[in-house]
Amino acid sequence: MRKYIRHPSDIPIEFDVVDGAHGRHETLNNISLGGLSFQSQTALPVGRVVNFRIPFVKPPFETVGRVVWCKRRRMGYDIGLELTNPDEAFRTRMVEQVCHIEHYKREIYKTEGRQMSGQEAALEWISKYAHLFPDFGG
Repeated sequence: MRKYIRHPSDIPIEFDVVDGAHGRHETLNNISLGGLSFQSQTALPVGRVVNFRIPFVKPPFETVGRVVWCKRRRMGYDIGLELTNPDEAFRTRMVEQVCHIEHYKREIYKTEGRQMSGQEAALEWISKYAHLFPDFGG
């Protein structure tokens, strides 16, 4: 059973393997208070420490995670990271909300053809869905 609720996302991330691979640009699958998962062209071994960054959030969200699973997919790998810094929980919570809003903005454009600014998307998402967002520590 999951300890934290995961929130879907399609936000770009960047990562560097500590003492290893060069920085890579990948796509976030989902994010929660406990960690995140992302798509990668590169397999990463369980236990590997990874610096990751979500540049689209202003200021960029940067922290460290540890690989807890790596699953082969048809076109690459899905990597699961746990956050290694417990003090990042509040910042991660804010990133979760921003990812929801960005995902909402993209879905509205795809399904309705309507373009919104970040602020318009945030106000609309908050009015429709913020009450469904689990309490901190979800």
